[in-house]
Formats: sequence, structure tokens, C-alpha cells
Amino acid sequence: MLKKSLFGLAVVLAVVIGLGAAIVLPWVALAGLAVLLALWIGLTRLGRQTGSITVSGISTLPQRWGGASVVVVGIAGVVGVLVALLAMATGYEATFRATGSEQRAIVLRTGAMSETTSNLDQQSVLLIGDKPQVARDAQGRPLASPEVVVAASVTKRGSGRPGTVAIRGVGPEVWAVRPRVKIIAGRRFQPGLREIIVGKNAALEFKHTSIGSTIKINGQPWKIVGEFAHAGEHDSEFWGDVNLIGQAFHRGSSVQSVTVRLTHPQAFDAFKAALASDPRLKVQTQTTHAYYASQSKGMTHVITILATVVASIMAIGAVAGALNSMYAAVAARTREVATLRAIGFRGGVVIFSILAETVLLALAGGLIGALIAWVLFHHFTASTLGPNFSAVIFQFRITPRLIGEGLKWSIAIGFLGGLFPALRAARMPVTDGLREL
Repeated sequence: MLKKSLFGLAVVLAVVIGLGAAIVLPWVALAGLAVLLALWIGLTRLGRQTGSITVSGISTLPQRWGGASVVVVGIAGVVGVLVALLAMATGYEATFRATGSEQRAIVLRTGAMSETTSNLDQQSVLLIGDKPQVARDAQGRPLASPEVVVAASVTKRGSGRPGTVAIRGVGPEVWAVRPRVKIIAGRRFQPGLREIIVGKNAALEFKHTSIGSTIKINGQPWKIVGEFAHAGEHDSEFWGDVNLIGQAFHRGSSVQSVTVRLTHPQAFDAFKAALASDPRLKVQTQTTHAYYASQSKGMTHVITILATVVASIMAIGAVAGALNSMYAAVAARTREVATLRAIGFRGGVVIFSILAETVLLALAGGLIGALIAWVLFHHFTASTLGPNFSAVIFQFRITPRLIGEGLKWSIAIGFLGGLFPALRAARMPVTDGLREL
């Protein structure tokens, strides 16, 4: 009983350590372990025995292609789905992070979680722009853009169904505040006129966005005069004059936020302190980099959890497939394993050889799954609701880090799927195996 208990404990520890190493350790550490393992195989007698048995087992894969393909295909499916979903979260997060900067700050009303829940009067706008940390243009005017963000229903391309777009009213200083925003077609809107410019992603998503077209927003006609690019969330928006947008949506003279360009990135702390010390202001501020990163956090977290749950469910099936395949492989090699044990090969050598075979098959499946995900989803364009309850158009991003995560999952699945058949082969009585002769 004690021997069985100790064996069971050892199995549990092996599972925990193996899965933990496969998933938690960085690739540098895993590569170091692989190098040490290769040195052990090449320089020690026991290692050379292990290597020869592993090569012998792998050489029989063509005769067992059916079972091997079950392992490869199952793990390819897990890794493909996992990488694709994580690429969605990465692309969504990258879109928001590209929107911000350490040299720009966004000011909201105290307690507001986003622009849509904020409200600032004109006196606050003037006081914010008057702070010495705010950069000035050649005429000495503060580089501060008072802004309003509203959601409007616009017809989508293709489906013809209504979709929600964010319409941002911006001040005349916005071009200096956000110098990365570039007009790529047409021209800028003129303040005081009902003119709209559209982000390049919004132009692809919604109808009636070609230059010269007229689009109805909240029952009023607006002329499309330009298209802009920003490589961030603003690419999914419509822009117009802040005063006219506010009037069209009955906001009066109030705005929701003020975005300022600071004299330099290190001025943010002083700017924040200046706002906090002014008794006339009840506001909070963040760098736009921090603000937009926080806005994407909720959706990114949800997508990551979804990816993990879906991949875990699929991984259970992949592990079952690997177990069946490797149990069948062990059964087919019963005589071979018994003969090796009879002539002096240790059980640990057998365990390692079977685990190595399963992990190699799993890695092959992982690479195939990651390749399929990259071919189908890298730079795939999708849209979802953003923090302003409007469409955010973004691209899936499959990065080396995501592929690495997928391969770690494949190693973990391969380890778990091969461990128990390997233990069974190592513990098989030699006499029982030799009877197969």
C-alpha cells in the first residue's frame, strides 16, 4: 500500500511539475532545459540508451500514422483556436495602446470612468488650458482640444444593417494636439460648418462615407469632406466641429473631455498636481497612453478568459486522443519494451522515450495549428463594441509571443497525453511482456 501511495504521489508531482514547466517557464528557460537534455543524451551512457530507444519509436510512426494523426490534428485544433482568439485580444488591445501618448493628457470630470460619463463646463476648459505645463502654438494659444464623443446609428456596408459609430467633436487645436492624425484623402473639416471627416476603418465599415457624400446624423445632414488615418481607435470614428456636434446632440456648451499636449512627457506629474490644487476644478487626469490602455482592459480580459476556457475544453479532447493513441502504441510495442527491460534497460528510459515521442507529435500539431491561425487570421479585420458603446474596428495580431504560448500548450497536452501510457509501459512486468513472444 505504501509503495502504491508513493507511486501515486510521484505521478501527481510529475504532472504538476511537467505542466507547470511547460506553461509557466519562459522559452529561454525551456530552451536551456532542451540544451541540457541534448547534452545528457549525447554525453552519458543512460542518455544514449534513451536516445536510441526514442529514435526507434519515432521510426515506427509511419506504421502508426492513424494514431499519430489523431494526436497531431487534435492539438492543431487546440492551438489554432487558442492563437486566433488571443490574436483578437492582442489586436484589440494594440489598437487602443496605439491611440495614446505619454506627452498627451486627457482630463475628465472627477469620478468619470470614460468620456461618455464625463461633463466639463467652459470655465473648466479655459482653466485646464491655462496651466503652464500645457504646450502653446506660435501664437501662444494652448494646445488643448475640448471634445465631445457621442454614438450614432449609421448603415453598415454589406449587410445594410444599422451599426453604431463614435462621432467625436474636436476643437480647432486637435491637429497640433494629435499630430499623428493625417488626412489621407480630401481635406479637414472647417469649424462652424456641418462637415465630417471619417477614419479609414470607419470608411470601410459604414455606407455613405465617400468624400462628397451626405450622411444623416441624428436627423441632420452632414457632408463628408475627408478621410484620416491614425493607426489607433480614432480610425473607427467620425470627426467634426465640437460646437456643432454638441448642438446636434443637445449637449449645449459643455464638453466631455479636454485633451492637451504637454510641454514634455515629464510634465505630466506637475500638470496633474496643478489641476488637483486648483479649487475651481473638480477633474481627474491621465496620460492618453494610460487612459486608452485602461479602456481596453475589460474587453481584453474577457477575450483572454474565453480563449482559455475554449482551449481548455478542446484540450481535454486532445489529451483523450493522445492517451488512446499512445496506449495503442505501447500495446503494439509490448514485446519490444519487455525485451529492452529484460536486457537491462531501465524503466525511466522507457518513460522518457514515450514522452519524447508524444511531445514531438504535439509540437508538430502545435506548429500546424499556429500556421493555420496565422494564414487565416493574421491582419483579419473585425469590429466590436468599444467603451463608448460604438464600433471599434481592429485587426487580429498573431505575434511570436502568441505562437510561443500555443506551442507551450501543445507541449503540456503532449506531456499529459504521454505520461500515463509511459508509466504503464515502464511498470509492465517483464514476464507478461515476454509472453507476447
